[in-house]
Amino acid sequence: MESEMEPIAFETHEVLNQVPDFAPRDLWLDDPALREAVQREGAAHFVGRLHDYGMLAGSHLYELGFEAHRDRPRLRSHDRRGQRIDRVEFHPSYHALMQAAIGNGVAGLSWEDASPGAHVARAALSYLHHQVEPGTSCPLTMTHAAVPVLRREPALAEWARKAAAPRYDPRELPIGAKAGVTIGMGMTEKQGGSDVRANQTVATPRADGEYGLVGHKWFFSAPMSDGFLVLAQAPGGLTCLLMPRRLPDGERNAFRLLRLKDKLGDWSNASSEVEFCGARAWRIGDEGRGVQTILEMVMLTRLDCMLGAAAEMRMALAHAIHHCRHRAAFGKRLVEQPLMLNVLADLAIEAEAALALAMRVARAVDASHGQAADREQERALARVATAIGKYWTCRRAPMFVNEAQECLGGNGYVEESMLPRLYRQAPLNSIWEGSGNIQCLDVLRALDKEPETREALWAELQRAGDGHPDHAAALERLRAPLQDGAMVEESGARLFVEQLALAMQGSILLRAHSPAADAFCRSRLGGAHGRAMGTLPSGLPLQEIVARALPGLE
Repeated sequence: MESEMEPIAFETHEVLNQVPDFAPRDLWLDDPALREAVQREGAAHFVGRLHDYGMLAGSHLYELGFEAHRDRPRLRSHDRRGQRIDRVEFHPSYHALMQAAIGNGVAGLSWEDASPGAHVARAALSYLHHQVEPGTSCPLTMTHAAVPVLRREPALAEWARKAAAPRYDPRELPIGAKAGVTIGMGMTEKQGGSDVRANQTVATPRADGEYGLVGHKWFFSAPMSDGFLVLAQAPGGLTCLLMPRRLPDGERNAFRLLRLKDKLGDWSNASSEVEFCGARAWRIGDEGRGVQTILEMVMLTRLDCMLGAAAEMRMALAHAIHHCRHRAAFGKRLVEQPLMLNVLADLAIEAEAALALAMRVARAVDASHGQAADREQERALARVATAIGKYWTCRRAPMFVNEAQECLGGNGYVEESMLPRLYRQAPLNSIWEGSGNIQCLDVLRALDKEPETREALWAELQRAGDGHPDHAAALERLRAPLQDGAMVEESGARLFVEQLALAMQGSILLRAHSPAADAFCRSRLGGAHGRAMGTLPSGLPLQEIVARALPGLE
């Protein structure tokens, strides 16, 4: 690895002031905030496993991610003889990434290991993986989130077990011939979007107990998966069903992939449009209870949206700091320039707060699946905090990545830096699984209709005590809606949820005794901050904050 002090000799000139390659890196040791969060949220016994994956992600998987994005998936609707095959072809690096992720528990650790902290550890694995290859996170998340839904039906026990298994098999075979499977989703339609109750796909009961599906899906995610959770109108109303790609006898199921979506980002992953032509499926839950059946899945996918946004921030921040430590301008390294230092520290505070919130929510999810004494309170907190965190964290990512690009200047606008890929990816998590308004309205609905969520959230916010005057003042502003029952108008839902997210982030950082806690509270809660990054007030330990964000001598 070249240092910034070593000139590169060319025939015409010497090239100075160059930044060494970013990778390979140990993403686990690089991230004190992650290591502390794993300990704090109850997953200390998984540290060895997480360290191993951090080293793998920061080296081999980092390189595979570039390859998987350069060669996008292709749809082959027919084979050379004109027979319909509806096959999506991927670069081999995509399959290698999926193999590594599933084999190391990114999709299934939560379900394979029943010990406390497994959901927190899986969240950390997902965070590490998403940093280097976000496209594969889509099928990984859906496979992970589908397991508790599949477990509802004893007849689908094999599907649930193999979705949680650390085995990746991309071959198009019936489930009986595979040790592990992946799960996709088909929820939204042309006329409804987020309003899935407007779906028109019909599920007709068959004499053998199965259903026949006729209709379409406007977004059919991960179309190469082995099975798909689908919402369709059965005689009893909107119903959740599992539709296999291959039938038990090995035949193709009766659906057609119409095209792959030409997306802004997420290039390594395939999303499609599909028509069902009498496809066979199995019902999950009662007819008419489709939305209720997938609610737990929604909570898990929202958590992964938070983790994805936090991971994108983290990788963008690491690239920015790495560049600024090795690049000089106007007689100093960029990291020594006071204004650039303010920008980097501001980014570091934002990234740590995003991670802290996501990992705290992961602990709530973990506790809600266990036998802890506070299980019901943690379940209530997870119910509302996943929507709060998804709204705020995902909303911050695009702005954050663009600010990191500026730290690299023109180098942040070319593909070799990875920043353009992160920038294209950053808007996705705020759109996927319900955009911002959906999340905010769901928060209002939960706090109004489910009093236990309001109680759990208020208790969580208060756990920091009087740790900081700006945080205490923020809680006082939230007292009326959370304690006194004051109604929040729908038009003000975004501002309200933003205030909740910031107060929750402040509470977590204060309790963690994070070096970034005071700066966060003063800037985000106390108003000592402008509308752009790099506007932190004077008197903060900016150098220490940046050094913590990416430690080590380079």
